[in-house]
Amino acid sequence: MLLASSDRIDSRASPSVWTKYSALLDVVLRLGDLGIGALAALLAYWARFGIGMPTGRYRDALVLTPLLTLLVFPAFGLYRSWRSDRVAHEVARLAVAWAAVVLACVALAYLLKIGEQVSRLWVAAWLGAGWGLFALHRRVTRGILGALRARGLDQRRVLIVGATASARAIADTFKAQPWMGFTAVGVVATAWDDTRLDALTPLGAVNELADLVRRHDAQQVWIALPLRAEALIRDVLARLDQCTTEVKLVPDMVDYRLLRSSAENVGGLMALNLSSTPLKGHARLFKSLFDRTLAAMVLVLLAPLLALIALAVKLSSRGPVLYRQQRHGLGGRAIEVLKFRTMRLHDEPAGQVIQAMPHDPRVTALGRVLRRTSLDELPQFWNVLKGEMSVVGPRPHAAEHNHDYGRRLQGYMQRHRVKPGLTGLAQINGFRGPTETLDKMAQRVELDIDYIERWSLWLDLKIILMTLPAMLRRTNAY
Repeated sequence: MLLASSDRIDSRASPSVWTKYSALLDVVLRLGDLGIGALAALLAYWARFGIGMPTGRYRDALVLTPLLTLLVFPAFGLYRSWRSDRVAHEVARLAVAWAAVVLACVALAYLLKIGEQVSRLWVAAWLGAGWGLFALHRRVTRGILGALRARGLDQRRVLIVGATASARAIADTFKAQPWMGFTAVGVVATAWDDTRLDALTPLGAVNELADLVRRHDAQQVWIALPLRAEALIRDVLARLDQCTTEVKLVPDMVDYRLLRSSAENVGGLMALNLSSTPLKGHARLFKSLFDRTLAAMVLVLLAPLLALIALAVKLSSRGPVLYRQQRHGLGGRAIEVLKFRTMRLHDEPAGQVIQAMPHDPRVTALGRVLRRTSLDELPQFWNVLKGEMSVVGPRPHAAEHNHDYGRRLQGYMQRHRVKPGLTGLAQINGFRGPTETLDKMAQRVELDIDYIERWSLWLDLKIILMTLPAMLRRTNAY
């Protein structure tokens, strides 16, 4: 880190001072983690057996837990920088790490043949209390550090190279999310500049870069140039060779796909993931188990309701109870999606699927209620149980619509990199029912791809919890 000279910057506002303060908060976080696991064990003991000091194996857990936490939590990245880490991602990692600690304790108990002496209710209470306390601890610590950064403390001063659309995105992100603690001190002009940046102060040209870094006490340089400007990027790196500042490359792409991509080491080669998802390997297996378990529970619990709706559909109009439609599943493979029939029997032009519209005469009175409440889609839990769909994922569109939009929207078929879902990120954001314009479909697809690229179990749970309120709001499901 570069140190500012005393005649340029007041030491009370120096980033290096407040970096030490944030390091102190990090120490507080780690020390808190060591005590929380033991505290959760104690609270669970009191809830199970009453107030008193734990004895025997319960007392051993108070000692063993901090040691396991010290070993396990760093392995899950729970102490890395918060400046670019989402809260949801950290909470998800925290849940897995804490479960690993508890499971390790339980495994040791059984290996030492003391498992029968430990209450299973206590283990469950310990697991839940620990996760809640750890999450609260991190929320409070994040909040304190975020508040300090929002007030101008613990800042990283960033110098941006290139007046491009990417530079504008960087500046807007810093302004919209002050808790990250980044301050854009200005922009360095280049031959690739193509955007007017009123919010950033022009500082000079690339040939002055090293001096500008020192003069403005920049801890980081963010290069906002297109990848085709390789020669200039190399020149920038060469000019910063004698500086200790950190350098980041934020390529200027039309759709900013690279801004949310990740790097991967493949046989010693660094590859940038432009089209990837965390939903693979063990994550895909876990999601499948979660989906099928939930689907089985819903089908059993809602069996009386399903039977009642089926009877009502049969009595309300002529035709089958279930409507079967060809749609595309994982990898674009054809699947047959089930719904309760909501329309009267009718003929449609070959190769076309006409979406329901307001006051559509094809929709029955019962069908209108089922469509507005999404009860017509309950049979799709059978598709989930069969492994053709997920509870959460991009909604499956009619095969005819896929063929049409696949030609008109770039990246449309990327939706099929995961299984289609009963609900999704697009649905809880109001994109439900007909898509009258290409722009509406483009926004829906953008949300679907966003879900795929940042999937997590926490995101799935959040979408499931937000689905019911979204259904109760007025929608355009006719």
